[in-house]
Amino acid sequence: MKHINSIKRNAIALVAILLTGCAVGPDFIKPEPPKTDRFTSEVLNLETTPSDESSQQIILGKRIDEAWWELFQSDSINLIVKQALENSPSIASAVFTLEQAQETAAAKAGGLYPQLGISGGIGRQKYGEAFLGPIPAPPPFTYFAIGPVISYTLDYTGGLSRSVEQQTAFVEFQKQQLNAAYLAVSGNAVIFSIKIASLEKQIAITQELVGLDKKNLTLINEAFQAGAVSRIAISNAEGQLAIDMALLPPILQELNIAQHALATLLGQTPANSKLPELNLDKIALPKKISVDIPSEIAHRRPDILASEAQLHAATAAVGVATSNLYPQINLNASFSQQAMTANQVFSPGMNAWSLTSGIFAPIFEGGTLLAQQRAAVAVMRANAAKYQQTVLTAFAQIADCLQALEHDAASVQAQTMAYTAASDNNRFMQISNREGSLGILKLIDSQRQMQLADLALTKSNSQRYIDTTQLFLALGGSEI
Repeated sequence: MKHINSIKRNAIALVAILLTGCAVGPDFIKPEPPKTDRFTSEVLNLETTPSDESSQQIILGKRIDEAWWELFQSDSINLIVKQALENSPSIASAVFTLEQAQETAAAKAGGLYPQLGISGGIGRQKYGEAFLGPIPAPPPFTYFAIGPVISYTLDYTGGLSRSVEQQTAFVEFQKQQLNAAYLAVSGNAVIFSIKIASLEKQIAITQELVGLDKKNLTLINEAFQAGAVSRIAISNAEGQLAIDMALLPPILQELNIAQHALATLLGQTPANSKLPELNLDKIALPKKISVDIPSEIAHRRPDILASEAQLHAATAAVGVATSNLYPQINLNASFSQQAMTANQVFSPGMNAWSLTSGIFAPIFEGGTLLAQQRAAVAVMRANAAKYQQTVLTAFAQIADCLQALEHDAASVQAQTMAYTAASDNNRFMQISNREGSLGILKLIDSQRQMQLADLALTKSNSQRYIDTTQLFLALGGSEI
């Protein structure tokens, strides 16, 4: 009796295990980012208190709490970013791709539940004489049947659950792809806006430079006619004019490229684009930049989170491949009304039902299932390595941007000093010219040197703005 009771208890326990299930394969665990509290090995000057109003300051351990592009304090940039986020085709594509992944996940999750349907049919049947043995076979007959059908796959290994988990991870991946699209569109909108503003200012300065060259050439020609200079002076002036005129076409080409790229971001064709007016002098340099700790960056950057989602999906795929090694159990039930004539289908006594179960256990398949499981494990390990590489690359990008801002500050300071010196020199030259102690040619040359210094300073300032934007992007941006 005790032995029989023990068998019953074991049978009940086995049934409980089959009904509750146990997901095979490894459970996903979020990977830990590198243990570091800094992005650069040395303390940067940007981390100290600014010495003047033009300096930038990095505030470590704080997250950006606003739309980062608003820190440039430009209404034109704010408008461009708003239009880009609303009209970008790449964002629209990412939105629909995410929607497709969500619906696919919902469809996959439906497989966890019993599948209920209705089945009906009309047929005509004729049995052979051997069907009932010595009993005469019935004559041909027509039958009618209709009723519900239910089927259920017993997910005792968790294979279906792992499949749903895998698809849910794909949804998270597509969500991060959408976040990356938002970040890329907003970042490129700001970068192209700054480039356009900078290039337009460079064109204006270069045109002034060419104007000075033409004026210089005219005066030298007059001096040559008066016999005050040789023809060599004319050749030198003509050569200088040609050199400075050659500066314009590349700048104009860069401007066209930036304008066309920005139009594309706004969902417009280059021919029909309408861009707001951009003025580099009306774009403010963000003075205080919040830089979160590395571990938080790893939980916010879209590319890192997308890589994490891929690792999650690959981990779930190992569970799916492992569950395929176990027997698959299916339960089916049906209830129907059956009759020889249509008007008797729902009459009493015409009901029929069936309850069946099926099991399929792999025994020999040439090593296919084991190979598929090992392949899934290899993919999981590859994605783990890719995740680590993504994190390391992200941290390196942030370090590069921080160092770039450090160098930009030094460059702008040097170019500002050069422009101030050239400006002061030009002012002294103007005074000397008015007093009659300095010729007009030397005054024009001093004006030319000031324009060249202004051109170099404009390039340095715009690069600083762009590198600041790149840092915001490397940090993962802010909440949209």
